[in-house]
Amino acid sequence: MKIKKILISQPEPADLEKSPYRKLATDFKLDLTFYKFFEVVGITATEFRKSRIHIAEFTAVIFNSKNSVDHFFRMAKDLRESIPESMKYFCSTEAIALYLQNYIQYRKRKIFFGNQYFADLIDVMTKHREERFLFPCSDEKQTEYTKLLDKAKFKYTKAPMYRSVPRDLKQFNLDDFDLVALFSPIGVRSLLMNFPNVKESSILVAAFGSSTHAALNAAGIKITIAAPTKNSPSMAMAIENYMLGKQQEAVLVVKPSSLKSSKSTHTSTKTIGTKKTKSVFASKAKYKQLMEEKKAKAAERRAERAAEKARKEAEAAKAK
Repeated sequence: MKIKKILISQPEPADLEKSPYRKLATDFKLDLTFYKFFEVVGITATEFRKSRIHIAEFTAVIFNSKNSVDHFFRMAKDLRESIPESMKYFCSTEAIALYLQNYIQYRKRKIFFGNQYFADLIDVMTKHREERFLFPCSDEKQTEYTKLLDKAKFKYTKAPMYRSVPRDLKQFNLDDFDLVALFSPIGVRSLLMNFPNVKESSILVAAFGSSTHAALNAAGIKITIAAPTKNSPSMAMAIENYMLGKQQEAVLVVKPSSLKSSKSTHTSTKTIGTKKTKSVFASKAKYKQLMEEKKAKAAERRAERAAEKARKEAEAAKAK
């Protein structure tokens, strides 16, 4: 089946021109439509109090998304709970760790992060087993994250602070698309809720992540493009390889190296086993540089738009 139009169940990238999706669309002449299939709604402080969880009783927090960061600090504010300065923060990626600086001041060696996957963070956490971990998350019963935490036998408390709610997708006609890309179980649920007959549709399905694959398999929906794989670590690369006619690879199941056999030579992080775990604050200069670059690029885009507007106005005036 030839693919021309793709529905991607995520928001459009902030800088689409520099996104891998732009290259994908240009190289294969694809029409991409971005639309997040669900919205995140915060749980109220009144509802959260019923869990009898008190933030000050914990010594460390686990973050697996920017949503978890936002709602953790929102909840602390709503509950009027002060966060101890000694609190340690464990983030699944460096990007999430850097995002933390929107809420807290510089505290040396208090923030730690993994490389790319949540399994990487498990390896970092093994050196801090004495901590009492709080895991701000959605209200889903069990996820791939909690399964990894349970398997690694960490002492942690799951703290639901937000929920994902399916959005209305009735403005879309699935027959208008050749492929839909899904990234989470809630995205699958939203698709099924809005299009109960999706299995009878001719649309192909691309799925990212083991939990998304499991949700689609449970619904009896065939997966045509599965990611991440060794040569397709992202959804854009997975679609590109499919368009090039490359054979589908086995999906990666990333496990913490602390749970692997001692005979295994593979490691899922760049630092475990060879270097000490680095604090994110070693990258503070990098963060400032990144912000300055973003501001400069935004200013450049504004200038380009202004110049283009002026050019069109000049042409319109000349035509009169």
